[in-house]
Amino acid sequence: MESQSSETAPAQTPSQKEQLKEEILRNLTRNQAHSPESATKGDWWRAVSLAVRGRMLEKATTQHRSHRQNNVRRVYYLSLEYLMGRLLENNLVSLGLFNDCKEVVAELGVDFDDMLEQGPDMGLGNGGLGRLAACFLDSMATLDLPSVGYGINYEFGLFRQKFVDGKQVESPDEWRRFGSPWEICRPEYSVEVPIYGHVENQFDELGQGRPVWTGTRSILGVPWDVPIVGYEGSSVNFLRLWESTASKDFDLDIFNRGGYTEAVREKAESESISKVLYPNDSTEAGKELRLVQQYFFVACSLHDIIKRHRRTNDTWDSLPEKAAIQLNDTHPAVAVPELMRILIDEELLPWNQAWEICTRTFAYTNHTLLPEALEKWSVPLFQKVLPRHLQIIFEINKRFLEDVVEAKWPGDNQKKRALSIIEEGSPKMIRMAYLAVIGSHTTNGVAALHTQLLKKHLFRDFDELYPGKIQNKTNGITPRRWLKACNQELSDLIDTKIGSDWPGDLDKLQDLAQFADDPAFQEAFMQVKLNNKVKLAALIKERCGIEVNPNALFDVQIKRLHEYKRQHLNLLNILTQYRRLIQDPDLDVVPRVFVFGAKAAPGYTLAKEIIHAINAVGEKINNDPRIGDKLKVAFIPNYGVSAAEVIIPAADISEQISTAGKEASGTGNMKLALNGSLTLGTLDGANVEIKEEVGDENIFIFGLTVDEVEALWKEGYCSIDYYWADEELRAVIDWLTSDYFAPKGSFDGIRHTLLDGGDAYLALADYKAYVEAQGEVDKAYRDKAGWARMAILNTARVGKFSSDRTIREYADDIWKLPSVKV
Repeated sequence: MESQSSETAPAQTPSQKEQLKEEILRNLTRNQAHSPESATKGDWWRAVSLAVRGRMLEKATTQHRSHRQNNVRRVYYLSLEYLMGRLLENNLVSLGLFNDCKEVVAELGVDFDDMLEQGPDMGLGNGGLGRLAACFLDSMATLDLPSVGYGINYEFGLFRQKFVDGKQVESPDEWRRFGSPWEICRPEYSVEVPIYGHVENQFDELGQGRPVWTGTRSILGVPWDVPIVGYEGSSVNFLRLWESTASKDFDLDIFNRGGYTEAVREKAESESISKVLYPNDSTEAGKELRLVQQYFFVACSLHDIIKRHRRTNDTWDSLPEKAAIQLNDTHPAVAVPELMRILIDEELLPWNQAWEICTRTFAYTNHTLLPEALEKWSVPLFQKVLPRHLQIIFEINKRFLEDVVEAKWPGDNQKKRALSIIEEGSPKMIRMAYLAVIGSHTTNGVAALHTQLLKKHLFRDFDELYPGKIQNKTNGITPRRWLKACNQELSDLIDTKIGSDWPGDLDKLQDLAQFADDPAFQEAFMQVKLNNKVKLAALIKERCGIEVNPNALFDVQIKRLHEYKRQHLNLLNILTQYRRLIQDPDLDVVPRVFVFGAKAAPGYTLAKEIIHAINAVGEKINNDPRIGDKLKVAFIPNYGVSAAEVIIPAADISEQISTAGKEASGTGNMKLALNGSLTLGTLDGANVEIKEEVGDENIFIFGLTVDEVEALWKEGYCSIDYYWADEELRAVIDWLTSDYFAPKGSFDGIRHTLLDGGDAYLALADYKAYVEAQGEVDKAYRDKAGWARMAILNTARVGKFSSDRTIREYADDIWKLPSVKV
């Protein structure tokens, strides 16, 4: 009998969606120890996150092997903060898995949106500096730039903010309490960091002495890696975060003798270094902790960079060819003397060779025009914490003044005092911004106006000394998070008109401009805006307990609370509108919701008072039956990235009202404009460039210009003159500081800063122009078609402000990495 054989059909490769489902279920069982029936929303979130992370790591492993084999040049980005937000949604978008994951999770019986809400914002940053760093990481991965970000793995974020009787109250932000599925501990790359101690001269057999840093205390830096995926999964880089631990956790001998607290003292002190972002530095202990924190993360990072370099390179002279180290503000500036210490003390290189390596390796980004915000450390504190580094800084300064400044300005001691890293006084201070400029090959500002003012004022002598060293690199934002992920309805609408490849090339949004006058597109665009306002209204109800009308104009100011950002000017206008409505209940105004989001530094008393004042005024307005829906004020507590992702798509007006010449750039202005919000602002920071891009007719500009501000101060600005000259202004200031909104005296600090304190940020000088500009906004909003046109053109014309463009410029002009994907 002939045997019969049957052919087996080849196994069908599961679809991407089926694979993803299998990976999620596998992670739920193997890593969460749950069945689908017993899993919580948090378990599902973690299982999905681990499945997504696994795909990223597979890509990263292959890519980094190639980087090692080809001995590539890398960018190392040193930043004390990264405002990452939640990662799951953004990673799903970048990997092209968002829709598949949404369907899979629904099939598994889980609400997708509720699942996304389970992830906490990563508590690694505070404001624009940290959010910019996060956008840059996204763009470096998207553009296939080999890069590593370095920072600190804070146990607690800045703080969680709540309002008690309208006042800010801080509590710990325990974002890491239950761990993070995005972090991978890498103990094999731990670094031992010395601090404190003293310097001794040790002599060799020839009697030649050299300084040796000894008697130090050691801290162990343990790295945690967070994978960063580029758009469409093009590349995966890492953010390496250092956690501080004691090199010796526990002294058993002391413990056995009854010294229970003393036995773990070193452990507690060491772990405090990575405990909190920006510890309060109003005390000497706080200042010391900040300096130790900065040195800790810089020392760990440089050790890691050098270890990676020595793995594939034999000489130190090749370090600048293989490593481009970017110092994000002055926080990592201590990297300059640390690299010098390693080269001259540990590797025994001659000073001149070490200095050339150092200055060819570092570049520095300045983020502030405020002289008081430029970091300085006292010489006695440096002597205590980093005695060897202090010697090196003095030597750097000596050689700089004698060899460089003297050559340019012979015998000019006044110029030497102006340019010296060491500021004379009692005590002497170390100017870290000067150290960063001198110790780097390039310094850059972050907006055209900011860079112009750096050259004109803050770094004028450095610009004359080093022509061309100071460049501009206007900030940018990632459109993947700040439009495609956070405003998916608008993203989908854009796709229907110009295709779906704009998130990788934001200039393609220009093609939207042709639809700005199309009534059907205007209607669809504004319907998306209304839908987003409904979502924000729900958030306001949940967080603030306030009912707001989504059909009102949503006027938004979301940024760190600081006097120069002038939230108190916004408050004066709100009081003005409230007073007008009380005086004339039939006044015809566009209903408006003023939305605030901001944290004040715990030690910044006046900023906290401004928050209290806004809440107190809002409490009166929101409960005044005479006002109804004509005016509402909502201050959303605990503002962060996740809240911004709801607020920004819903905004009609973007408040960018800093005093001209004070804001370096701003990036919130870019995010809001990208989402169809019209800017109401001064000619400050990147507002100037936004105006150039969107057109004068699509932005509301008011107030003094930089030149007018300078002229006013030269003439002699007296804020009290404005107070007495403007009856309405005088009335609202007096009203604020009466007992109508809070017990008398509650807001005397605001009154003092505006009047007796001289109004350093010119709120009263710009008050009238600001109120008038708000009137122009009111008038424009009544023209629905005209407003829709302006909103569409804002979205269409801000392609310049993609962080991809910014990073290409860094790569071409500063890092010299021409192989960036175009």
